[in-house]
Amino acid sequence: MNPEVSPQAAFGARLRRSREARVWKQDELGERMGYSSTHISAVETSRKLPTLRFSRSADKAFGLEGTADTFERQWREIRHGSLLEGFPEFVGHEGRAVEIRLYEVGVMPGLLQTPEYAAVIAESAVKRGAITAEQASERIALVAERQAALVRRSPPLVFVMLDESCVRRPVGGRGVMSAQLDSLLEFAERPNTVLQVAPFDMGERRPLRLPITVLTLPDRALVSYAESAQHGHLERDNKFVLPMLTSYHQLQADAPSQAQSVDMINQLRKGTP
Repeated sequence: MNPEVSPQAAFGARLRRSREARVWKQDELGERMGYSSTHISAVETSRKLPTLRFSRSADKAFGLEGTADTFERQWREIRHGSLLEGFPEFVGHEGRAVEIRLYEVGVMPGLLQTPEYAAVIAESAVKRGAITAEQASERIALVAERQAALVRRSPPLVFVMLDESCVRRPVGGRGVMSAQLDSLLEFAERPNTVLQVAPFDMGERRPLRLPITVLTLPDRALVSYAESAQHGHLERDNKFVLPMLTSYHQLQADAPSQAQSVDMINQLRKGTP
């Protein structure tokens, strides 16, 4: 395999080089790692994606545990290769947050996307050449993983502010948007959620111009997350986070209530066959 073809191919090529350097056959490495020789071959030739368990087993077999250049690190680069820098760290905080406040513009936020909506967004990125098909699959899977945190045993309080463009911009055709709007209505009915839509006519009264997420962690610490075109920025300094939280509260106070927002979505839903 040419290791320059993809991060997955580079992982497989490195696995083969490491094995051959020790003069091990595939069944010998498989025995040390707890996998079949067929599985080892499939990873080496990039026919099968490595997993976290596989990567850690490889590190143990090759004595790389605790070093800077592990197979686990390489696996994580594959796992998050299509994500903005800073986003994986944010997702880790999001998964344990006790309160989530998010404001989104233009597209449905990942925490609220249906699988079909998420697939359309990811497939569009593939068509533009921004990511590979494998990375698209990872993005879709990550959406599902993030949403699982909303239904854990002690779920977070989730406050969602959507710019009107999120619910009016068609994505994936009428069927996908119909299901997405239905999902929004179901989200609004949960006991731990608040959903509001900031209409276009709020105009200059809107204190936030760009998407933002503010998390309250279990120790009550606050962090905020925002994105540029190429980077995600996780902010922990209250000097910068608290003004964001203040603006969010101002937006909530001035926007239509959840009941009014649900009525708006229902009206849109009726116009979506």
